[in-house]
Amino acid sequence: MSDVLHVVENGVSWITLNRPEAMNAVTWDQRERIIALLAEASADPAVRAVVVTATGRGFCAGADLRGGPSASAGDRVAGDVARMIRQGAQRFVGAVLDCEKPVIAAVNGTAAGIGAHLAFACDLVLAAESAKFVEVFVRRGIVPDGGGAYLLPRLVGPQRAKELMFFGDALPAAEARAMGLVNRVVPAEDLEKTAREWAERLAQGPTRALALTKQLVNASLDADRTTAFAAEATAQELCMTTRDAQEGVTAFVERRTPSYEGR
Repeated sequence: MSDVLHVVENGVSWITLNRPEAMNAVTWDQRERIIALLAEASADPAVRAVVVTATGRGFCAGADLRGGPSASAGDRVAGDVARMIRQGAQRFVGAVLDCEKPVIAAVNGTAAGIGAHLAFACDLVLAAESAKFVEVFVRRGIVPDGGGAYLLPRLVGPQRAKELMFFGDALPAAEARAMGLVNRVVPAEDLEKTAREWAERLAQGPTRALALTKQLVNASLDADRTTAFAAEATAQELCMTTRDAQEGVTAFVERRTPSYEGR
């Protein structure tokens, strides 16, 4: 059985971590497979939304580096760890942020360390009532990696981000939603159904407009107003050349529901 399950249904790419016995701690091979699937989703016009989820009780318990390159502390030279982080955890989270299709996290259980950051990098986060989020790094005496110190302050502000990262306490799904880290909390038995409803709704939308909207929102967090406004105007210029934009305007004039093709 594959460690990453993948299927495309109704325009949705379903990416499922499948190591339930390890609480879906992500291996190097899984990471590379997911990065490749996200790149394929960006390039494939037939894929118009993505769901990332997992089997078993855990969403992702963090990184499992046993399958990747390793070196003892005595063998390391300056730069080895930084390179590993850049090429590993940061590439992984960056692949979600850069995916040109909307990505939904369906968090079925504990999301710890890089698993939490994988969820927080997604555009929308659904969580089962039993899900928990843990900034586990401080428990191991290390700093958050995989973009944690970039993502969390932008989602919840610096004070709450520091609280989560300084203490490393498990954050229940309901509290994560109250903080703004989760869009919706649902009973575990409704998680897949809700993710499917959301993803298929997105898959019927104007795909290029959604991609440009995602880029604008993500970039706005690091941009001044002049830069953000210029990017918005350029994005709209590009968007108006798409068939979906033409269909949206025509449907409005004709007072009917638009039928988008994702082109």
